[in-house]
Amino acid sequence: MSNYVLELNGITKIFPGVKALDNVHFQLKPGEIHALMGENGAGKSTFIKIITGVHSPDEGKMLLNGEEVTFDNPRDAQKLGIAAIYQHVTCYPDLTVTENIFMGHEKVDKTTKRILWKQMHAEAKELLEELGSSIDPRSQMGTLSVAQQQIVEIAKALSTKAKIIIMDEPTAALTNRESEELYRITEKLRDDGASIIFISHRFEDMYRLASKVTVFRDGKYIGTWGINEVSKEDFIVAMVGREVTQLFPKIEAKIGKEILRLEGLGKTGHFADVSFTLHEGEILALTGLVGAGRTEVCQAIFGIMPYNQGKVYVEGQEVTIKSPKDSIQLGIGYLPEDRQQQGLMLQWGIGRNITLPTLEKYSKKGWLLESKEDEVAKTLAEKVNVKANSIFDLASSLSGGNQQKVVVAKLLTADLKIIILDEPTKGVDVGAKAAIYEIMGELASQGYGVVMVSSEMPEVLGMSDKIVVMKEGRVTGILDNKDVTQETILKAAMVNKTTEDVGSL
Repeated sequence: MSNYVLELNGITKIFPGVKALDNVHFQLKPGEIHALMGENGAGKSTFIKIITGVHSPDEGKMLLNGEEVTFDNPRDAQKLGIAAIYQHVTCYPDLTVTENIFMGHEKVDKTTKRILWKQMHAEAKELLEELGSSIDPRSQMGTLSVAQQQIVEIAKALSTKAKIIIMDEPTAALTNRESEELYRITEKLRDDGASIIFISHRFEDMYRLASKVTVFRDGKYIGTWGINEVSKEDFIVAMVGREVTQLFPKIEAKIGKEILRLEGLGKTGHFADVSFTLHEGEILALTGLVGAGRTEVCQAIFGIMPYNQGKVYVEGQEVTIKSPKDSIQLGIGYLPEDRQQQGLMLQWGIGRNITLPTLEKYSKKGWLLESKEDEVAKTLAEKVNVKANSIFDLASSLSGGNQQKVVVAKLLTADLKIIILDEPTKGVDVGAKAAIYEIMGELASQGYGVVMVSSEMPEVLGMSDKIVVMKEGRVTGILDNKDVTQETILKAAMVNKTTEDVGSL
């Protein structure tokens, strides 16, 4: 009898031009939460697809409870008790929770062949209650929050009698409170006998849940350690192959003239009375608890959600912004929080994504000058260090961190002076974070004004010159970063006062 429920030995997977996995190893014990960490592009996604039957390995063996297995498709893996829960929930938003849970393995009357809806609703309710959730099984999946949708995905895994559950970046889009609830559910699954592979870029996830951690880098197996055997710094070295001695490479830029001023900006039902200034060379962090209205303010500045109260000034002149076209003409660029849905054309090449906002620069008499376009795209891709074979690779083929770099490069094609970055390092690894921080610092040193929306306190404290704190659609603090602590920011994020009351926090 094997000591492991799952073993992968010498797994290699080659795609055209890329060795995604190169002789990797992994062992999972019964009732264990085992973290899998590595930079974007380390091979984690391919590894998941090997385990779940999406891909077959070119070399190596996979064993379940000591017996070698091969999967021709995901259904083979599901039948043997393997399930995966992804960061971006793959649900059917227009169907009910029950339909999502039992999709592909519905309860059917053997005689009449009719679906047993009453039994399915009852079982769905029971599964959700086991997870401590009161979600109505008859509710539409699309009406649920991301955290609730992930709970439904876990219930779906349990409905298939899964004993090996893979969680891929499940906390990336969750608040701290929602993450704590997910931790509770994950620990309950472990205590009930499930074995869990937990993939995350967040060290707090690893330390909070896992007993062991395995690190991949560039498709290779680096090592496996007990969670308390290696320091955080050593984990970073294992993941990126070098010391990240200065994770926040903040360049002391010269703060110049005012380039953006908001006065009493508001959008009915979303935010009100938002006022702050941004100067050349300044990185302004816009922070607060999730739901504070930070993204909505940025979308108003960029013309996605036009404001209906207050005034906006660019370089001292009052302006009217009704659309993104208006803001771009004023020199304002925006990197959205959801890079895949709002920032990229995933089925287009890297180069075309980069040049998309400024195609008129590379056209003559209606004809696109592709050689000129390709030259600019290649230069900018190299400037932000996009890791790819060529600029013609599809954006969908890139890791999350490299996709984010492409969106940053896209901003640099336009003639901008104000750049808004909404959660620029969300869901990217520590190496990609350091690279994005370096780009931000360079932009500030070149005289750009940068607005950075962030929920991560170390990022806010490490990269900003000024901090604007919001709660429930209002500014509750404008703080100079020289003497600020994390506690000061949290205090401002939780008070029920106006800017005038707490501006001196």
